[in-house]
Amino acid sequence: MARYILSLALAAELATAFPWVASSPGVDSSLLFHRAPVKRDDANCPFNPNHKGAAPYTAQYPYTGAKNGLPGTGVGGIKVPADGDTAHYYTPPGSGDIRGPCPGLNAAANHNFLSHDGITTFTELVDAQQNLYNIGYDLAVTLATLGVSLDGDIVTGKLSIGCDATSRTSLLGLGSLLGSELGLNGHNKFEGDTSLTRNDYFLSPARDDYNFNGTLFGYMQKTCNGNFNRENLALYRYQRYQQSIAENGNFYYGPKALLLYGAASFLYELFPSFGPAGNPDLPTIESFFGAAPDGNGGWNHIPERIPPNWYNRKTPYSNLDVGGEILAQYALYPVLFGGNIGQNNFDALGNYGSQGQITGGKLTADANALRCLLFQISTENVPSSLSGVLTLPVQILQWAVGKLNVPGVFGGSGCPGT
Repeated sequence: MARYILSLALAAELATAFPWVASSPGVDSSLLFHRAPVKRDDANCPFNPNHKGAAPYTAQYPYTGAKNGLPGTGVGGIKVPADGDTAHYYTPPGSGDIRGPCPGLNAAANHNFLSHDGITTFTELVDAQQNLYNIGYDLAVTLATLGVSLDGDIVTGKLSIGCDATSRTSLLGLGSLLGSELGLNGHNKFEGDTSLTRNDYFLSPARDDYNFNGTLFGYMQKTCNGNFNRENLALYRYQRYQQSIAENGNFYYGPKALLLYGAASFLYELFPSFGPAGNPDLPTIESFFGAAPDGNGGWNHIPERIPPNWYNRKTPYSNLDVGGEILAQYALYPVLFGGNIGQNNFDALGNYGSQGQITGGKLTADANALRCLLFQISTENVPSSLSGVLTLPVQILQWAVGKLNVPGVFGGSGCPGT
């Protein structure tokens, strides 16, 4: 399959440079010109000509031992960065380095667990999540698969952790089967409305759904009052949901919104020193979100970083674990999945999920069924608005299945399609 996509990409490049290729015997010209027009990066996307991969893991500093996209030991409680591991000490981003909407990935890049310029790969993502945060191999692969398949390039395995950098993530700068590769900034793919500290896409005149919003961070801190635990973050997620219904006439809260609950759980499951055994306090969250008091009751943004004297969680954070936290948060403040047709005019999604996990617009799954729903939204076409589905080419869906339907991830889980 990868060989087919590579051949198609090369053929399209030849057809552009040499038009006579399209009329050559044996060439199906309908394939050559099927690719959507691609612009060569977002005009405001930073560019660093000196791309370097993530800092290597060594025998002296192995962390959980994850390398080359394979499982690590899962044994955490490790100081990160380790004393003496200067390669993973904090290095602020330069003007040419890309950062995006995910504080955890921004911090990883600022410590060289990911490529410092923000152009990362599937393998780097799988390794970094395990070694830095002790995210379980299954969840690390799930998140990396979602990121690369929706916002990056399945041929090169590359992804921008922020803006559209198609010329650097795609093969020969051609773009993916979806056209331009928007990076994690792309709206309603991985990123979605009701983020903890980022604007809803349509509420920003500049369509800025990726930069830190100090006002939203202040709202979150006011609700959590220095304790970013499950109960307080569930309440804040509910408040953001209600805010989006009231203010965002294009608000959409589809099946992938489940990932927003998962991301919120990182604040108390991954970010505290020793994970859930630690304290999800304000200094910790300030550090990972790059939030700094402005002296007037507001919040400015500085580069994200790992707090001093910090240890990763002791046990891996798995797909089943994050599913349990999604359910626990949702159960505290159940809401409908669906979207607005104008401000304060919400329409429920209806039913979704191969096992009826979303029924009548409400989440009704148990932990195992929710894990299966995560597999489904990672490997199938999923509603991206009230009136449409993000239809992915079959090659992308097959690539995602190939990454996820393997032992240690979803293989053998009993989920439909595995």
